[in-house]
Amino acid sequence: MNLGCIGRQYNERSRTKVERDAERTAGGEAEALTPRYSFTYMRCEASILLLVLSCAGLFGQGAGAGRSYGRSMVISPYGIAATSQILASQTAAGILARGGSAVDAAIAANAVLGVVEPMMDGIGGDLFVLYWDAHAKQYVGLNASGAAPRALTPAFLAGKGVKEMPVFGIQSVTVPGAVRGWAAMHARFGKLPWKDLFTDAILYSEKGFPVSEVIQEAWTLDIGLERLRTNTESMRVFLAGGKAPEVGELFRNPDLGKAYRAIAEEGPDAFYKGAVAAAILKTSQHLGGTMTAEDLAAFSPEWVSPISTDYRGSRVYELPPNGQGMAALEMLNIMGTFPPAAAGAFSAPEMHTRIEAMKLAYADLRRYDADPRTSDIPVAKLLSKEWAQQRAALIDPKSASCLVPAGHVMSGDTTYLTVVDREGNMASWIESVSQGFGSGVTVEGMGFELQDRGAGFTLDPASPDVLAGGKRPFHTIIPAFMERGDARIAFGIMGGANQPLAHAQFVSNIVDYGMNIQAALEAPRFTKRTADGCDVSIEGRVPLESLQGLSERGHQIAIRRDYTQEMGRGQAILRDSKTGMNYAASDPRTDGAAVPEGIQPW
Repeated sequence: MNLGCIGRQYNERSRTKVERDAERTAGGEAEALTPRYSFTYMRCEASILLLVLSCAGLFGQGAGAGRSYGRSMVISPYGIAATSQILASQTAAGILARGGSAVDAAIAANAVLGVVEPMMDGIGGDLFVLYWDAHAKQYVGLNASGAAPRALTPAFLAGKGVKEMPVFGIQSVTVPGAVRGWAAMHARFGKLPWKDLFTDAILYSEKGFPVSEVIQEAWTLDIGLERLRTNTESMRVFLAGGKAPEVGELFRNPDLGKAYRAIAEEGPDAFYKGAVAAAILKTSQHLGGTMTAEDLAAFSPEWVSPISTDYRGSRVYELPPNGQGMAALEMLNIMGTFPPAAAGAFSAPEMHTRIEAMKLAYADLRRYDADPRTSDIPVAKLLSKEWAQQRAALIDPKSASCLVPAGHVMSGDTTYLTVVDREGNMASWIESVSQGFGSGVTVEGMGFELQDRGAGFTLDPASPDVLAGGKRPFHTIIPAFMERGDARIAFGIMGGANQPLAHAQFVSNIVDYGMNIQAALEAPRFTKRTADGCDVSIEGRVPLESLQGLSERGHQIAIRRDYTQEMGRGQAILRDSKTGMNYAASDPRTDGAAVPEGIQPW
C-alpha cells in the first residue's frame, strides 16, 4: 500500500503518557491499552493518518475458518439476563428463577453492578429504561435523570471565578435519579418484594468480590484515578493503600452495603429523605456544593413515550431527549437513503456512508438536544425522511467531510443490561455515573460516588444546554429496541457519545447484512466523538483493503485493538413471539455474560 507517507516505527511502550492518556480518554467508554502490538505510524502528504498493525493474520480468517464471531448465542424458552458482569447476570437469573419479573431481575442486577463496576454506575447516577410490556403489548419509557440543584447556576459559578462548566468535583453533581427510577419501575412491573432484590448486592459489598480483568483496567485509568485522588473519602473507599485493587483481589465496600441495607428496608425514601440523603447533603456541604434537602426530596422520574423510525422494514425505538437517542434514529434515516454496499458491512463504501451519516446526525444532536421541559426540540422534523434526504445529499461518496459543525461533546462510563422474563416482558436498561468514577466525590460513610452529569451543561447562554438550576443536562445513555415481524430485540451499547453510532451499526449489521445478534454485537466497529473533523477510530479486524479505501477518501484512521471498550460494551436479547424462544448476546469487549434462568417444571 503506497500512500506517499513518511513513517517511523512506533510501539505502545514508546508513547508518552500524554499520548496514551489522549488515546484512552478520547471520549465515551474509556480504554486501557495494554502493550500488545507494534505498528507503523505514518503521516501522509494529505494529512491522512493511518496506523497499520503488523500483527500477522490480524485482518481476516485463516483457511478453513468457521464463523466470523466468537461466542454462541444463549438460547432458552425461559428468562435470560445479559449484563456487563457475570456476577450481575447470575443474580438476575436467580431472580427470574424465583418467579421475578424482568424488572425485578434488572433492579437486582443493577444493584450488583453498582458494587462490581463502581467506576461505571451506582446509586449516585441516573437511569433510563425502555420496557416492553408483553401483557399490554406496548412500550413504556422511563426517564430517571436528575436535575441540577436549584442553586447551581451560571451566576453562582461566576461568583467563584468558574468560566467553564466543571467536568468533575462537587459543582458537576446533579440529583441522582436511579433509586427512584428503580422504585417507579418496581411499583408498576415488579413481582417480588422490594427488599429481596438487594440481597446479593449487600453480600458482595460486605463479603467482597474478586476484581476481574476489564474492571481492573477501568479502575486504573488515569482520568478516574486523578478524580479519586481529589477526594479523601474516594481515596479511602476505592484506593486502599493508595492504589487500585489487582486482578483477582477481593474488594469489599461495607459502606455501600450499609446504604443498600437502608434502601432495601426503607425504600427509596432512605436515599432521598433518610440516612443516605443526610450523608449526601453533609458531603456536599463539606465541599461547598449547592445540593439541598428539597432538591433530593422533590425528585421524581418521568414516564415518557419512545420515539422511533422505520429502517428498511424494521422499526427501531429510542427514548426522546434529554438523551441522544434521536441521533441514532437520524443516522439510520440518512443511511437508509443509500443501498447496502454489495461488498459487505466492513467495506470502504459502507463504512464511509456510516461515518458520514454519523457526522450529520451528531451535528444536529449538538444543536438541538436539551431538556424538553425547558427547550422546544424539533424531534419530528429531525426524524422525518425528508430531513434525512436533505442531510444525505451532503454526503460525497468519494470524500470525507471534515467541516461538519460540532457543539459540546461529553464522554461517559456506563452500564447497560437487558432482561427477558418467561412471560415475554423485556427490559432495556441503562444506568450510569457518567465519566469514570463520576464526579470523583464519594458520599461520606456510604461507599458510592456521585455522578458528574452536570458536565453535560455549558455556560454558553446561546446553547440549549446552558446550565440552569432545576434543569436536566444533556444525557448520553440510551436504551433501545428494534422489531421486525415476530422478532423483538432489546439492545444497548455503552460508551458516552459512542452510543448512537454503535446502535446504528448494530441495526444495520442485522437488517442489511443478515447477522444474528451475537455476530452483530461482536462485529468490528468504528467510533468518533465529534461531528467535525475527519478523525475516526476503527477496530483492527476491519480488512486492510477497507482501511485503504477509507484513507483514500480522506478519513484519518486510528486503528485500535481487535476488541476495545472504546467502541462500547453491548448486550442484546431477541424474543421470537411466535415460538416463545429467547436468544441473548453479550459483548466480548467486557466481562459480561448472558445467563438463562434454570429449567422450570412444565
